[in-house]
Amino acid sequence: MAAAGHLMLLSCVLLHALLAGPAEGLVRVPLTKRPVDEDGPVVAGEDAQRLLAWRHGLVYNADVPTTGEKGHAVALKNHLNAQYYGEVGVGTPPQNFTVIFDTGSADFWVPSSKCFLSIGCYLHASYKASKSATYKKNGKRVALRYGTGAISGYLSQDNVQVGGVVVKNQDFIEATREPSITFMFRKFDGILGLGFKEIARGGVEPVWYNMVNQHLVGSPVFSFWFNRHASEGQGGEIVFGGIDPKHHKEEHKYVPVTKKGYWQFDMGDVLIGGKSTGLCTSRCAAIADSGTSLLVGPTAIITQINEKIGAPGIFSQECKEVASQYGQRILDLLLNEIDPTKICPSVGLCTHSGTQGVSFGIRTVVDDETGRSNDAMCHVCEMAVMWAKNQLAQDQTQDLILKYINTLCGYIPSPMGESSVDCKRLASMPDVAFSIGGKKFALTPEQYILKIGEGDATKCISGFVAMDIPPPRGPIWILGDIFMGAYHTVFDYGKMKVGFAKAA
Repeated sequence: MAAAGHLMLLSCVLLHALLAGPAEGLVRVPLTKRPVDEDGPVVAGEDAQRLLAWRHGLVYNADVPTTGEKGHAVALKNHLNAQYYGEVGVGTPPQNFTVIFDTGSADFWVPSSKCFLSIGCYLHASYKASKSATYKKNGKRVALRYGTGAISGYLSQDNVQVGGVVVKNQDFIEATREPSITFMFRKFDGILGLGFKEIARGGVEPVWYNMVNQHLVGSPVFSFWFNRHASEGQGGEIVFGGIDPKHHKEEHKYVPVTKKGYWQFDMGDVLIGGKSTGLCTSRCAAIADSGTSLLVGPTAIITQINEKIGAPGIFSQECKEVASQYGQRILDLLLNEIDPTKICPSVGLCTHSGTQGVSFGIRTVVDDETGRSNDAMCHVCEMAVMWAKNQLAQDQTQDLILKYINTLCGYIPSPMGESSVDCKRLASMPDVAFSIGGKKFALTPEQYILKIGEGDATKCISGFVAMDIPPPRGPIWILGDIFMGAYHTVFDYGKMKVGFAKAA
C-alpha cells in the first residue's frame, strides 16, 4: 500500500446486514462504500509490496448459477465510490467485524483482544477467544506487510459467518500489533483475502477455499457488484456461489488466469481517446483487485493519460535533457528500423544490452537531487523511445513528435502520488479503454475521476496512479474499484478465469 497521503484507496469491502433466508447455495454480502475523506488519511491498496513480494437477464455461462440456484450473497456499502465495506462474524456466538474483501490477498485477520500496545486495536472491534464456544488454539506467529503498514499476531481457529453461512474451523490471524497510523484511522477492522492460497501465510486455507470445500456454495464462483451511485441504496454486493443477473447488462467476457496468487490475466493495449499508448500492444499483465480503489499502471502510460486530462506531474530535468539532446537521434534510429531495445545503449544512455523495460524504477528520475542519475537518464530514454515509436505508428511528423515528448516531460507522475485535475474540463477529457480478451472496456471521465466535496468546494482527482514493475513480471496494471465499479467482475475459481461485463 502507498503512504497515507497517496490517493490509491484501499476499498473497505465490509459485510453489512446478513440476509434472512438466502437462496440455496448463494451467499450474499452487502457492501458499504466510504468516500475519499478530506478529514482523514487516504490509504492505498496492497500495491508494490504485494506485487514485488510474489507480491446478469439470465445470460451467462451455463455452468454459473444465478441467485435462483444454490449460492449466497453479501451486500456491500459504498461511500463516494472510494471504499466498500460490510460485516462478518467470528466465533460462537458471532463477534462482528467490518472487513475488506480483498482479491489481492489471501489472509483473514481481525484485531485481537490481546493487542495491548497498538492504539489502532483500541479504536476497533477485537476478537475475544474466551467468549467463543468454538475457539481452538493454534498460536503460530504470523506477520503481514502491506504497502501502508504491517500487522503481526498469531493463528487461531474458529467458525466464521459470511452472509448467512458458517465456515467451520477456519484458521485466521489474531492481530496483536498494528503499528501503522493507517490502521489506526481505518474504517475497517480487518481484511478477508479472496486471493489464491499460494499467497496465504503459514499454509492457511483461505476462507473462500473452505466455503467451497465445505459445500457452502453451489459453484466455485464469486462476483463483485459495486454500486457507483453512492446515494442510491446499498453500496454493492458480493455473491458467493454464482452471479446475480440484476448486477450486469451484458454477457461477460472471460480471460484465463495466467498466474495463481493474485487474480492475474493478460491484457492488451490501453487506448486514450481511441489511440494506442504503445506499451501494452503486445501484452501487459493485469490484476483484478477489489482491495485497490484506483487504476495503477506503468509510468510511461500514466504520463500520456496525465497529458490528455491535464494532470500536472513532477519536473524531470533528465526527461528534458533526453528530449532536447537525444530526441532527433532516437527518431533517426527508429526510422532506420533499429531495434528499439538497442537505441538507448547505442546513444550512450544505457549501459546494458537490451531494454530493462520502461516500467522499471522510474522513481530514480527524481531521487537524485544533487545531480543527474545514469539510471534515470536510461529509463527516461526508454520511455522516450516508446513514445516516439508510438507516434511514428500514428504518422505524426518528426517536429510534432519531438514537441510531444518534450510536453510529456512535464506530466511524469510522482510514483504512487495523486494528481488533481480541473473539474471544469471533464467534458473534454477522453475515454480510456483497456483491451481485455480482444474486447475494449472503456472508462469515461465521470468514471475515472474522483470528486471530493460539493459545489464550489469540489475537487477532482485522477483515478490513475503510476507504479512500475520491471519485466518479466511487468509491465503490470492493477484494475481496482474504479474499473470493477464500471464492470461487474466474476472470479471463477473452478475454471480459473476472470470475467467482466458492463455493470447495472
